[in-house]
This record gives sequence, C-alpha cells and structure tokens, in this order.
Amino acid sequence: MYKTVKPTTFTLSLELLEDLDAMSKEMGKKKTAIVSEALEMYMDYQDIQLAKKRLNDSTGTITHDELLKELGI
Repeated sequence: MYKTVKPTTFTLSLELLEDLDAMSKEMGKKKTAIVSEALEMYMDYQDIQLAKKRLNDSTGTITHDELLKELGI
C-alpha cells in the first residue's frame, strides 16, 4: 500500500456510485479502500496487457546471441 496519499476528485456515473455505496456498506469497507484496490487490480491487469503487446511486437527485439555480442560477452 502507498505510504502517502493525496486527495483526488473524479466523477462517477450515478449507477457506479450507487454500486460503490452498496458494496461499501455490504463489505464494511470505506469507498476509498474499494476504489484503491480496484484501481491497483486494473493497473496490474493493464501492465500485463502492455507486456503481452510488447512481447508480440518484434520491433526492437534482438536475439540472445545479438545481446551477448552487443555486451561483448
């Protein structure tokens, strides 16, 4: 978890806000905690998607042998 926080304002649809309120009450968790956890999971997911994209993008990739040659090994 992050050591520092900064108040942030953003807009949610009424439906999403109602869902968040209901979930907060049901789980006994603060809305901030739920949104923070959701954003962390989403960002982890997006990191994986970006890594997959980079893996499939052959532009700029080199072979193992080319790397060793470049490093002088």
